[in-house]
Amino acid sequence: MARGRYGHMIKSLIVIGDFFCLNIAYAVVCLCGGGVEDGFAEKIIWLLLNLSYFPVYLFFSNIHELRILHVDRVLVKVSQAIVSHLAAFLLLVFFLQIEYLSEVVLIKFYILLSVLLAVWWVGSRKLLKIFRRKGYNFKRVVIVGAGTMGVKLLDELRSDAGYGYKFMGFFDDNLALKKSLPSFQGNCLAVEDFALQNNVDEIYCALPMWQEEKITRLLKFAEAHTISFYMVPDVGRYIHRQLEFRLVGNVPVLSLHPEPLRNVYSRLLKRAFDLVFSTVVLICSPVIFIPIAIAVKLSSPGPVFFKQKRTGFKGKEFNCYKFRTMRVNADSDEVQATRNDPRKTRVGEFLRKTSLDELPQFINVFLGDMSVVGPRPHMVKHTLDYSKIIDKYMLRHLIKPGITGWAQVNGYRGETRELWQMERRVEYDVWYIEHWNFWLDIKIIFLTVFNAFKGEKNAF
Repeated sequence: MARGRYGHMIKSLIVIGDFFCLNIAYAVVCLCGGGVEDGFAEKIIWLLLNLSYFPVYLFFSNIHELRILHVDRVLVKVSQAIVSHLAAFLLLVFFLQIEYLSEVVLIKFYILLSVLLAVWWVGSRKLLKIFRRKGYNFKRVVIVGAGTMGVKLLDELRSDAGYGYKFMGFFDDNLALKKSLPSFQGNCLAVEDFALQNNVDEIYCALPMWQEEKITRLLKFAEAHTISFYMVPDVGRYIHRQLEFRLVGNVPVLSLHPEPLRNVYSRLLKRAFDLVFSTVVLICSPVIFIPIAIAVKLSSPGPVFFKQKRTGFKGKEFNCYKFRTMRVNADSDEVQATRNDPRKTRVGEFLRKTSLDELPQFINVFLGDMSVVGPRPHMVKHTLDYSKIIDKYMLRHLIKPGITGWAQVNGYRGETRELWQMERRVEYDVWYIEHWNFWLDIKIIFLTVFNAFKGEKNAF
């Protein structure tokens, strides 16, 4: 299968598509009566809108070269690109003293452009992944250093064939690894001849930093033969957070990337979304709440709502609300529900499978105890038990708990019989905290609704 000689044109084609999106958005707004009466002025605005896209091209077109970039991060970049375009356009309008532009028209244009650009950027990446799965536009890569980080990197590169990486082999001076790694090609010196003979595109160096001589030689070789060279720092063995690269003078430094929700504007955005979302749900709630409440009341003696103390933001306890799905029992605050739990009612079984029992938690969201998306709140007893045996368990309380979360949409919900299940849940929760963005929340909400209709095996 050939790599394809025109891979370098992909970025250009996507940028051309960006201009199509921009001009289609403006044309639609004009056709819907949003243009200006003066034909010359309309052409000036059209020209300025196109000129304003060049800063976007300069600062954001590099994302089209990234092969591993999830949808939520693409949508974040779309949002940033739209804001940059608006800023550039308003700056041009200000300097040219253009006064015949309607704010309503501008709002319509940017809403439409946001939709078109999001669909185009996400869609083009999906098309590229399909294209690459068929064996086109791939990169030939080798990894020098077959230790923990080298193997971990390979797992990421192979996690989706749509990323378009063709792994050619490991190189390491520990020749004993040849028995355990079928893709082992030789020692560190052998990579040079191999790379030239096999047209290798990228070399990933996962050697320990103390092997300075070998790393320097590899770097010089890659530069001399126009092969992309990437360092894989071994800090990944003990730091599992985003890192930022910066220079202190001429000294390269890696620093921990702060959690996004430490930023006051990010917290305000998340809270504003929670308030709007929960308000809409609660206004519409009687249509669903009343029939469920009647069914719960008829299913068995006891209250309609189940109230339980759970651990929330910064370890503070709060009353979490749910529709009651079990008969009143003394173990409800200590024992998790199991698949064939005899305490569950028939109505409760249905509510749990459809996740309808969680709806009253929108009251918690409205009150500020919870968020729509975040780590699921655990019983106080579970917090006390697991915080002693799971590393970083309490980090999940750095933000408000959620009705749904990243762990839940990845299959880690419901009963946790084995310790590793809770460890994985915590791992996903911490990842969410460190990688939060608004579009990731939207993605999780969408996946939650999709999974509810599809049915989840762990929903019981």
